[in-house]
Amino acid sequence: MAGFRKDRVSEDIRREITALIRELKDPRVKDKMLTVVRVEVSPDASYAKVFVSALSGVEEAKEAVKGLTAATGLIRREVGNRLHLRKAPDIKFIADDSVEQGVRLFEKLDRAKRGSHDDN
Repeated sequence: MAGFRKDRVSEDIRREITALIRELKDPRVKDKMLTVVRVEVSPDASYAKVFVSALSGVEEAKEAVKGLTAATGLIRREVGNRLHLRKAPDIKFIADDSVEQGVRLFEKLDRAKRGSHDDN
């Protein structure tokens, strides 16, 4: 698969899974501040790794991954239907802590900024 098509399919899958997460009724997923960070698609588009992060931390992301894994069949079918794919990829959800790391980084930057203003 050409690189640009693979990137486009990855982004399309990310967009659709983000929308599907909002529709799921599983309590492990519902009302959580979840973000699909990225999607890695295999060269033949038969597999997709979906990296999910939660604003409240990696533990909540791991719990959400359990709920998403339970709904993999539904999500795979819906992604295939919405994107008109001949064969929807096998989806594996992985907890990611990049959003939590970003929040911590911004907090550190904010503290450093306030600390430099106190010196003046």
